[in-house]
Amino acid sequence: MSSEAPVGVFDSGVGGLSVLGEIRARLPNESLLYVADSGHVPYGEKSPEYIRERCRKIADFLLGQGAKALVVACNTATAAAVAELRERHPGLPIVGMEPAVKPAAAATCSGTVGVLATTGTLKSARFAALLDRFAHDVRVITQPCPGLVECVEQGALAAPQTRALLAAYVQPLLAQGCDTLILGCTHYPFLKPLLRELVPAEVELIDTGAAVARQLARLLGEREQLAVGPAQPTRFWSSGEPAALARVLPVLWGEAAAVAKLGD
Repeated sequence: MSSEAPVGVFDSGVGGLSVLGEIRARLPNESLLYVADSGHVPYGEKSPEYIRERCRKIADFLLGQGAKALVVACNTATAAAVAELRERHPGLPIVGMEPAVKPAAAATCSGTVGVLATTGTLKSARFAALLDRFAHDVRVITQPCPGLVECVEQGALAAPQTRALLAAYVQPLLAQGCDTLILGCTHYPFLKPLLRELVPAEVELIDTGAAVARQLARLLGEREQLAVGPAQPTRFWSSGEPAALARVLPVLWGEAAAVAKLGD
C-alpha cells in the first residue's frame, strides 16, 4: 500500500478528535480519515458484543476508503474489540487506547491514583489486566463518569452542568488523596481546562493521546509507510447527525470541515 494512503481513526463520538489532534501534531504529513460513531454513543454503556459489531463495520468502511492503518481512538472500543480487529486484519497496523495506569503509577507521590473513565472501560478485562501489571505498589480508585461524554459531544466544555458533573466525580478522588488523575476516555482531555479549575495545581492529569501518536509513528516507520506529504484535508463522517459534528469541529478540532453521513 502506498505510504501516502490515509490513516483511519474512529471513536464512539467526538472524543477521538483529541487523539486525532495528537496524530496531526506528530505526523503532519499524514492524511487522516475520522469516523464519529455518534449514532451509537456512548459505547461505555453498551455490551462488548454490540461494540465489536460497530468496530467491525467502521473498520471495514475505513479500509474501503483506502486506510493503511487504523487507530481505535476509544478506550472502551479498544477493550472490547481491538484483539478481534487484529485477528481479522493481520499485518495491518492497528493502534488502540488504554488508560495510562503505568505512567500514573510512576508519577504519583501520594501512592493514590484516580481514574476517570466510562463504566465499560472500568468493567473490562483489559483494564483489570492493566491494574494487575502496573498497579501493585499504588492504590487505584476508579470513578465511572456517566454524562460527561454527552457534555463533550455537545461541545459544552465549560457549561454549568458539565462543571457540576465533573466536580461531583473529582471531589471524592481528591478527598481520598489522589495526586494523579488518569483521563481514561478520549473525550475527557477536552475537559482539561475545566479540570484545572477544579483540582489543585499539583495534581497531575494524564491521558494517552500523545503515546498513541508515537506508537502510530513507530509502526508506520517500521513498515516504511510514513507519508512524505503534503497531507490531504482531513475527511470526516458521522453515523449520527453530520451537522452536529460539524458544529463542534471548530471547538474541538480547531477548524471547520464538511461532515458526511456514515450509513449503518
